[in-house]
Amino acid sequence: MSLDRHRQIIDAVRQAGQLSVTRLAELTSASEMTIRRDLDVLTEQGALRRYRGGARTVQLRGEETPFAVRAHERSDGKRRIAAALSEMIADGEAVVLDSGTTCLEVAHALTGRRLTVMPLSLHAVNALTSAPQLRLLLPGGEPRPGELTMIGPLAEASLAALRFDTAVIGCCGLTAEQGLTAFDLADAAIKRAAIGSSRRVIVVAEPAKLSRVALALVAPVSAVHVVVTTEDASDEDVHALTTAGVVVERV
Repeated sequence: MSLDRHRQIIDAVRQAGQLSVTRLAELTSASEMTIRRDLDVLTEQGALRRYRGGARTVQLRGEETPFAVRAHERSDGKRRIAAALSEMIADGEAVVLDSGTTCLEVAHALTGRRLTVMPLSLHAVNALTSAPQLRLLLPGGEPRPGELTMIGPLAEASLAALRFDTAVIGCCGLTAEQGLTAFDLADAAIKRAAIGSSRRVIVVAEPAKLSRVALALVAPVSAVHVVVTTEDASDEDVHALTTAGVVVERV
């Protein structure tokens, strides 16, 4: 399938830094013509950068991986996290849903539910627009390029005016010692506002993020009630979080 091949191309280019069309064709057992078409698509999505005869990664050290790249990563695990999270939400709840690729999977998992949801990204808004039983609240603000996260004072004011049962928060990093962190300062402010307006905070995170610290502090670990991750999360990371008082669900 083209989606599987796209994931393979993205992973290979990220690992090597750059690869030729010929080498990508060998790795994927596809024709060079097919690879060129794939690279055109992935370049349009912002997942790669084309050059004559090949492609190079767009990720720089210390920077957030582009949304289009993350959307291809560990999709099965993100769907499992989303399904488990959906079971923790009761019908009738008011939920603020953070941005990011895992939270986008959560949006898809909530489409059949009777809830009030404020999504904090246009990706999730699009996923929830046609949900039949769901009451959709839209925040103000400006969309952050690529991520389409709603940021700025209007978004913060929207959150400050409401009170939610549950905040579903994505993260760039979460550790017991350094707390919840984000790469972008404006995004960190929105996450902080969402947490401040919610009774319960559930973080959805892939295992790699449970040992990562990003630039901007969102909140100490004491602000988090539950973490939902996948079964391959390390025992050391999980133990550190549970010792800090966080309930960790591995799915």
